[in-house]
Formats: sequence, structure tokens, C-alpha cells
Amino acid sequence: GACHTMRMPQIETVLMTTLLPLYDLEGRTVVVIDVLRATSSICTALSHGATAIIPVASRDEAIAMRQRGYLLASEREGMRQEFAQMGNSPSEFSPERVAGQEIVYCTTNGTQAITAASKGAEVLIGAFLNRTALVRYLAQRAQRDVLFLCSGWKGRFNIEDTLLAGAIAEALVAERLFTPSCGSTLAAMDLWSLAKANPLQYAEKVAHRQRLESLGLGASFYDCFRLDTCELVPRYANGRITAAGDTP
Repeated sequence: GACHTMRMPQIETVLMTTLLPLYDLEGRTVVVIDVLRATSSICTALSHGATAIIPVASRDEAIAMRQRGYLLASEREGMRQEFAQMGNSPSEFSPERVAGQEIVYCTTNGTQAITAASKGAEVLIGAFLNRTALVRYLAQRAQRDVLFLCSGWKGRFNIEDTLLAGAIAEALVAERLFTPSCGSTLAAMDLWSLAKANPLQYAEKVAHRQRLESLGLGASFYDCFRLDTCELVPRYANGRITAAGDTP
């Protein structure tokens, strides 16, 4: 092709957290995706008035924070931990419960992905719930490369995180602001093109739906596929997740 004096910013997709060591995060905007259910719950909590979410990696740290008076959301293998007030379903983060609160958050996959992403120039939280808000935010700041970090399930690939990466990438590429720079981004976009007519129907294939159904949490599966119910872009900085645009 012709030589461009301007290099178009690129979109890379890390299909699962175990592949993260192969990627350089410095200078990139990292979007962490854990559709079922961490990033969906984070979007819900902030849009319902929580002031901040503090992700912690270990159970012990979470329990210590609860003793200091923080609200605690924690799940393991899909189930709310007995020492926490909330698990990991978006519906638990109701306005009555979370407005004005700082919430300490500890989950099987999502919090590890968020803390692992912290080498990025900016770390954002993505869900189907805030897809359009996130596309708009990234489009307005299209000078940096973007890297989607799909949390996956216990380090392995999952469909729903990759689907969302494809959905966001498609919108940004369509606006000619970014170029998909790796096979995994192109594959994610192709997967989304198969699913977008009915994302929920496509996503019903996912293994985690059966896990949630078996735990009696089937409704929270559907809550995580609602499009654009959240106008915010959560941003992780200095150990806290707050709504971008607010002062960190």
C-alpha cells in the first residue's frame, strides 16, 4: 500500500490472560473485559452511584478491608463468598445498596485481569452494558494503540469476552480511526459479525451460562448482555476504579 506519514493506531486483542506476557502494555490503552460478570457488575455499580471500586487480588486482603468498614463484593467459582455482602451479579449492585459507597471487589478472573493490566497508559473497563460509551471514549482519544484484554475463564479462552472485543473493534475500525493489527482482533470482529444479529442467542452457547444456571444465577447471565444500559467508562488508576471524566 501507499506510505502513510501518519501511523494509524492499532487494536490488539489478548484472547486470554495467560497470553498477556506476550504483549507490551506500555503506552497503550488497555480495555479489560470480563463480561460474565466482573466488568458488567463494575459498570452497574458505578452507574448506580458507587463512588469507587477497589479491586483486590486476595481473599485475606478483602476480609481485612471489610473489617475496616468497606462494602465487600466477592465471589469464587461463581458463588458469593460467605464473608461478603455481595457476589458478582449485576443485580446485586442496586442503587439502594451501592450509592455513595466504595466497594472492595474480589473475583475469580476479573480482578486479576484488572491488576495485571495496570502497566497500560490507561486502563478502562468494558462490558456490553457500556459498549457505545466506550467506543465514543476511545474514538475521542484515538492517538494511542488499544489493547483488549479478555479475561477468559481461569486463563482459558471464552467466547463472550472475545465477542465484545470484536464489537468494540468493529465500531472503531468502521470510523477509520484504528486498524486491526493482529489475527486475534480480526477473528474477534468476525465472531461478532456472526453474532451481532442476536448476541444473546449466540452467547447462549457459552459454557459459563450452564455454570451460572446450575448455581441458580441464570438471570445474571442475561443482565450481562444488555446493550448500552450504562453511559459510563470505568477507569482503573491508583488502585481504584472510578468513572472516567471524574477526577481520579
